[in-house]
Amino acid sequence: MNDCGGSAMAELEDEEERVSLTLDSQVGVVVDGAVDYKGQPSIRSKSGSWKSARFIIGVEVAERMAYYGIQANLISYLTGPLHQNTATAAENVNIWSGTASLLPLFGAFLADSLLGRYRTIILASLIYILGLGLLTLSALLPSLTKYECQLDSKFTSCSPQLQVILFFISLYLVAIGQGGHKPCVQAFGADQFDERHPKEHKARSTFFNWWYFTMCAGCMATLWILNYIQDNLSWVIGFGIPCVAMIIALLVFLLGTTTYRFNIQECDKISPFLRIGRVFLAAIRNRQTTISSMSIEEESRGILPHQNSEQFNFLNKALLAPKGSKEEETCSLTEVEEAKAVLRLVPIWATTLVYGIIFAQIFTFFTKQGATMERTIFPGFDIPAASLQTLGTLAIVIFSPIYDRLFVPMARAITGKHSGITMLQRIGTGIFISIVTIVLAALVEMKRLKTAQESGLVDDPGATVPMSIWWLIPQYFLFGVSEVFTMVGLQEFFYDQVPNELRSMGLALYLSIFGVGSFLSGFLISVIETVTGKDGQDSWFANNLNKAHIDYFYWLLAGFSVVGFAMFMCFAKSYVYNHKGASRV
Repeated sequence: MNDCGGSAMAELEDEEERVSLTLDSQVGVVVDGAVDYKGQPSIRSKSGSWKSARFIIGVEVAERMAYYGIQANLISYLTGPLHQNTATAAENVNIWSGTASLLPLFGAFLADSLLGRYRTIILASLIYILGLGLLTLSALLPSLTKYECQLDSKFTSCSPQLQVILFFISLYLVAIGQGGHKPCVQAFGADQFDERHPKEHKARSTFFNWWYFTMCAGCMATLWILNYIQDNLSWVIGFGIPCVAMIIALLVFLLGTTTYRFNIQECDKISPFLRIGRVFLAAIRNRQTTISSMSIEEESRGILPHQNSEQFNFLNKALLAPKGSKEEETCSLTEVEEAKAVLRLVPIWATTLVYGIIFAQIFTFFTKQGATMERTIFPGFDIPAASLQTLGTLAIVIFSPIYDRLFVPMARAITGKHSGITMLQRIGTGIFISIVTIVLAALVEMKRLKTAQESGLVDDPGATVPMSIWWLIPQYFLFGVSEVFTMVGLQEFFYDQVPNELRSMGLALYLSIFGVGSFLSGFLISVIETVTGKDGQDSWFANNLNKAHIDYFYWLLAGFSVVGFAMFMCFAKSYVYNHKGASRV
């Protein structure tokens, strides 16, 4: 960057610092648009910012520990105590994960339109705790009653029907609780930073980085312990600990109530969902209106075309009033721009779905790969295969500070942007790294299959392939690095680029990428299982992984990812940010 650019940046930062100091020096200054827990104007010095965010981040650490305590080893429970085959178990994991990631759309609607984020978090936490409690009870049932099934004239132990039913009811109660909890907690945390205050605006961007860092740091050690308990000691204790964690999380959240800032909800204001929905309906209603007549009508209402953004001009027709209608029945320019902002997100959302499909493999086939490999750390101790998921978390813990303290300042010096690179550039970088990850996973699986063949273990599904599980380290670690770019970038992007009243929905849209990705993964597995397993042949996902071809599946995903990445780059290049400052934060 040239000297003039550097000077301009320094002057901008100095001015922002002066504004911040002026605002901070005003004792008792209130935060516009926010109230405290008593409904009184929120005092800046006594509320919000990091003093509130710390409580909320603590809640997220406990909630993620509970969620990943279930998801991380779920395929092992389904193929173990519940005796499901590999393909069925993988499909069930994907369906549950997909549902859990799509339900935040409903939770966000509930929060943004009816209850508010604070009340939704409390309600969701209670459902969460109920689900985890019943899940623990379902794991306890086999020890209370012995149940046997007849298989080929022999009797063998199996899961009682009541356990299976209670297990899946509990599992989906957890998904419902997570659906209300996840989008609201992060949005509520980001709400604690006033975007009109320069210092807090910068802190909000940092909040997203440290949110993800602390969440992963807290989960890392916990998952090692939980996965070991579940695999070697007791599933009852392994499910019970997350239940206790969620109870603690709710108590911590309530303790921070006196410090929180709550956005003012205008009772007479139309729901943002209805407001945006009627823009599309009005545009459809006026679809046959000509541009010339529209411009005349706009001019008569004091709205000039150049005030509007140039994308999705067909929505401009929503500005027209049908003959005989009242002025208040028409859509305003602000409402049209809100609808355009939401519509601009669709191509970005769609082109990141393949990333969600790759993400789904971490909890299914990555884990199944590791279960067949040499896992002995020292005599008498085998590392649980699911524990390798913490390697991705470790990568996040290591790389997040590097990104925030080294990468961003270096990139800032080159680009002149406060965040170093734009949100879409950050997302794209992570997608590219994920492509490298899945290619590497395919190569490692090819090596594993070759080792099994050379060792004469192809027909022995229970044998341990003489290949260290540490071969999987690179694919876990690289995907963790990709998460620092893509996950955090998506969180900030979908929070920042939606209308203020829809920020819970924005984060729900981010989560839905992984929900739809899980469903697509399950769909692909089902189709491939049917096609490759017909006529009695071993499918790509055979129960005997030494006869399966997960590597083919990984190569297929790599191909999809390349196409998705190319499309993402095209849409990102033409994307118009919703806020003037968005491209620099």
